[in-house]
Amino acid sequence: MTPRETWTDGRLDEFAKRVDERFEQVNQRLDRIEADIRELRKTIDYRFFTLMGIMVTGFIALAGQNAF
Repeated sequence: MTPRETWTDGRLDEFAKRVDERFEQVNQRLDRIEADIRELRKTIDYRFFTLMGIMVTGFIALAGQNAF
């Protein structure tokens, strides 16, 4: 009975180690995805504000034409 308990404990320890390694890999992938999302949001924000500036300029130009 003792050898089986030792084998089972060892296997469980090995399994726990593998699970920890896999979760570490998942964490690294998620960190990379998070960085990519942050970069994408910055790009979207930049383009949004650029587009808004162009639109406001166009509206002001149209309003100026109608005023004269």
